[in-house]
Amino acid sequence: MSPHSVFLAGATGVIGRRVIPLLVAAGHRVTAVGRAPDKRAALERAGAAAIALDLFDSAAVRRAVAGHDVVINLATHIPPSARAFVPGAWRETNRMRRLVSHDLATAVLSSGGGRFIQESFAPIYGDAGDRWIDEDAPVRVARYNRAVLDAEAAAARVTKDGGTGVVLRFSYFYGADSDFTRDAIRYIRRGRAPVLGSPSAFISSVSHDDAAAAVTAALAVPAGTYNVSDDRPVRRREFVDALAEALGVGVPPPKFFPRWLAVLAGSLGENLARSQRIANGKLRAARGWAPRYPSVVEGWSAVVAALRTT
Repeated sequence: MSPHSVFLAGATGVIGRRVIPLLVAAGHRVTAVGRAPDKRAALERAGAAAIALDLFDSAAVRRAVAGHDVVINLATHIPPSARAFVPGAWRETNRMRRLVSHDLATAVLSSGGGRFIQESFAPIYGDAGDRWIDEDAPVRVARYNRAVLDAEAAAARVTKDGGTGVVLRFSYFYGADSDFTRDAIRYIRRGRAPVLGSPSAFISSVSHDDAAAAVTAALAVPAGTYNVSDDRPVRRREFVDALAEALGVGVPPPKFFPRWLAVLAGSLGENLARSQRIANGKLRAARGWAPRYPSVVEGWSAVVAALRTT
């Protein structure tokens, strides 16, 4: 792969900070956005040219993107799990997905039409039971995540107008530095399953490291939408039991919440309770990407081992 000049928004998030060293090691020149001085210093240490930028300033975004042939948008504002069900908690994330994605796509096209890689969310697919879900499956957004479609439309516009738009639909993230993962461990230790829905329903996951590798793979795939998920989605019962087993002796078998709780939690709860067996074959075939952890079962063991060393 020839070296690229890459502009990265969302560089200090759990995926972005893993992407930078991969890009730098591959010889790409990376400009990364960091809001705070200490975060920009960390980006510089990782090998990127760090800049401060208001991503909601359209003119400033166009100036910053000029001269880059690849733009990667990983910018989000996901609320902590303790606030995820609070009304309005997802407002800033939706605003970013709607406005920042649009302005970055416009900047790409203003620069001559390069490659635009946009983060998206695989669990927007409907409940499919035991069936595999590929990129052609129908989506059914919930109220809290409907702006995902605006972000995907921005990438599609880049392709339509002469560039290369790539959408990465990520499954549920997990990793040792994830607040959601740490919360899940706390639930497991209390004997509770940290998921909604039926124990027999499927859940699809991807580790932070595997997600970052998928982003770098997206520098060389054809325009389009790609699922980013592990090879073997598991049923929720296996998902929670594997984490309990990785945590070791003394962790009781996790009990599931009653199914009516998902209904009580509104559109977010309904979305989180869906059975989704998401297939990753399109990205594998396009670029040879493969997750390091075939399933979350192997991933949980790695997460727990990493936490024990910190």
